[in-house]
Amino acid sequence: CLSKGSQPALQLFTWEEIKIHNGHGQGQKQWLVIDRKVYDVSKFSRQHPGGSRVISHYAGQDATDAFVAFHNDKSLVKKYLKSLLIGELAPDQPSFESNKKKSLLEDFRELRCTVEKMGLLRPNYTFFFLIFLHIMVLDAASWLVVWYFGISLLPFMFSALRTDPFVFQIQMGWFQHDLGHCSVFRKPKWNRLLQIVVISVLKGLPASWWNHLHNQHHAKPNCFHKDPDLNMHPLLFSLGKTLSVELGKKKKKFMPYNYQHKYFICEYPHFLAVLYDKCFCVYLPRYGESTWFIWVSQMNHIPMDIDYDKNKDWVSTQLHATCNVKQSLFNDWFTGHLNFQIEHHLFPTMPRHNYWKAAPLVKALCDKHGIQYKSKTLLTAFVDILHSLKDSGEHWLEAYLHG
Repeated sequence: CLSKGSQPALQLFTWEEIKIHNGHGQGQKQWLVIDRKVYDVSKFSRQHPGGSRVISHYAGQDATDAFVAFHNDKSLVKKYLKSLLIGELAPDQPSFESNKKKSLLEDFRELRCTVEKMGLLRPNYTFFFLIFLHIMVLDAASWLVVWYFGISLLPFMFSALRTDPFVFQIQMGWFQHDLGHCSVFRKPKWNRLLQIVVISVLKGLPASWWNHLHNQHHAKPNCFHKDPDLNMHPLLFSLGKTLSVELGKKKKKFMPYNYQHKYFICEYPHFLAVLYDKCFCVYLPRYGESTWFIWVSQMNHIPMDIDYDKNKDWVSTQLHATCNVKQSLFNDWFTGHLNFQIEHHLFPTMPRHNYWKAAPLVKALCDKHGIQYKSKTLLTAFVDILHSLKDSGEHWLEAYLHG
């Protein structure tokens, strides 16, 4: 019998037992580990606010650092975890899988504590107010053209051809990205509410759709079948050496991948713009926005490692899949501060105005552990997209012809 107030001892598990509960095979159970505690998220994954798939991507793995990275209010979230707790790691089991480097994880967690103590996860409301204000100025400029010149075809065409419409749209896109990561306000609900206004009302896209896709990207960047940003492989592009060689050996050819670096320049942004709107007057700004978004969003990822999930530690997972673009006032504005992609991926809830403060700390961590911290010019980053696509296409062609 248990004495009043006592609790039953938790069941003990080994990593081998946890690994087989990865959502595949018999029963399709999904277990994951957070701070040595084992949780069964098989049913909860469908109710997970961040989307069902993002939590499933860590099934059978240690999810401690991902959990910490995604959730600012740990005390609130841990209340929901109580009902999912089924046991803990046995005393003789390490706190994470054997393929992960203990010293790197310990140093990163210490860095995380330093970042929190420095206040780098707290938003500056003045900064984001000015960001929003400058976006509204861009929008007002477009409407003033129509108001001043009237609504006849010629001035309307002139307004559509101006840069203001798609500059407004892309800058609004960077702002909703901040809101989606809950980095503008301290309380998640205020971020969610304003994000709905920005992305749903002003841009015409569902906020839940964006968040569910983007959270998966951050959880497992450049991991095929887990990062939705790679869904363009293989129907539109062949990405990365491993996936390209595999596709070539299977003799699959959905597109002429050896020319993909050429059709990426025009066709992919064109494809996205058509999805937005087929009206010519709206199409031009949409095409400008799509082109801008695609080149910025892909410059940090396509040239990096693309493969299946290898269950690496949080730092290696993010650093192998991301790179930075050198800081300048223009680069910060043009990319919505996504030129600091490394810091953004390591600390996804960090407000963008603090990336530059965290960058030297992250670089020092990388230097200590021999991890390459890539930073390049904006032009080099754009060119590297094409070089990477060209290399992947050549790997596919070689395997297709001779594999």
